Amino acid sequence: MKIARVNIYLIASGRLHPVIVEILTDEGGSGIGEAAIAYGLGGTAAAGMVKDLSERMLIGRDPFRIEEIWSEMYDHSFWAKGGGPIVFAAISAIEQALWDVKGKALGIPVYEFLGGRMRDRVHVYANGWYGAATTPTELAKAAERPLRDGYDALKCYPLAYPDANGLCHVSRRMVDRDFANLAFAKIKTLRDAVGPDIAIMLDLSGGLTTDETIRLCQRFEELNILWIEEPADPFDVGALKRISDRVDIPIAVGERIYTRHGFRKIFEPHAADIVQPDAGNTGGIMETKKIAAMAEAYNMRVAPHNCASALSTAVSLQVAACIGNFMTQEIYPYFPDQAGYVQVVENSPEDLIRNSYVEVPTEPGLGVRLASERVRPFLWAECDH
Repeated sequence: MKIARVNIYLIASGRLHPVIVEILTDEGGSGIGEAAIAYGLGGTAAAGMVKDLSERMLIGRDPFRIEEIWSEMYDHSFWAKGGGPIVFAAISAIEQALWDVKGKALGIPVYEFLGGRMRDRVHVYANGWYGAATTPTELAKAAERPLRDGYDALKCYPLAYPDANGLCHVSRRMVDRDFANLAFAKIKTLRDAVGPDIAIMLDLSGGLTTDETIRLCQRFEELNILWIEEPADPFDVGALKRISDRVDIPIAVGERIYTRHGFRKIFEPHAADIVQPDAGNTGGIMETKKIAAMAEAYNMRVAPHNCASALSTAVSLQVAACIGNFMTQEIYPYFPDQAGYVQVVENSPEDLIRNSYVEVPTEPGLGVRLASERVRPFLWAECDH
């Protein structure tokens, strides 16, 4: 079996722009993966990186030799060493698709290659439920929907506010006192509304200076917060460590950290409590498994990051099924509400969530099928030589 062609889809899906990779073999096999750069900017760059890697390193190769191909992409793309989200999102998408090819060819789910599943269902939490809420009352009201839908854990962004492109995060590293007070009031009102048994997680997106972050997080301590996410700029491990030492809420980080090499800088100083690798941008499924194993050695839990299409959710479930220190899985259940949303798979795992849990899929490969007719208009490049 050899890789015969790679199709790359750059999809306009509401405010998301998923980059989907489809690998086709000379024996009629196929596999799919996603470069998790669906939000923010960079989708076109990630698609271009997939194209370059595919043309140079995939066509004519044995798709079963996943570790070998990954190592070649890392060693010989040049930019992967010390690289960031674009190169590793591209590598991740290709690696996922290779696992999907292999799993489908052998008739087993991907997690069977990784030691087999440790759980039959995966706990998930809801993000993206708050819509355009800007006041404490609006945020509390917005929480009624995910609670009705059975979610027992909610994440939100106390410092963010809606704009034409979705959420706008803090810039210039500061907010005024009134805005900080509003951020606290929103979460206090949310806690009062949902009660003590619903988990609340807060994402600060690395927006504030270290001193202001510590002051705000210490105010949140009375509200029984499950974790504070990305309290410092991802570049600044020293700031992360200072915040972690001063705040009595678990610290989570990882969506903008890439490969085991990047996470090592978090592990060694014990700068966080929970790590959040994204199998769509940190290097792929096996790389996430390796990061989780390293986290276990440092007595940390793993709550995988996930903010892309339903294909990324399917990928995340393969990892969540087979890591011992798994905590919970991020889900955006209301992405389909966006105007222009394109469902890229035929059997979305998100449709199967019940009461904050989803059953681990048993279908071969990643357990999902590409919605070929829906994504066909978004074909961006074909690589076959």
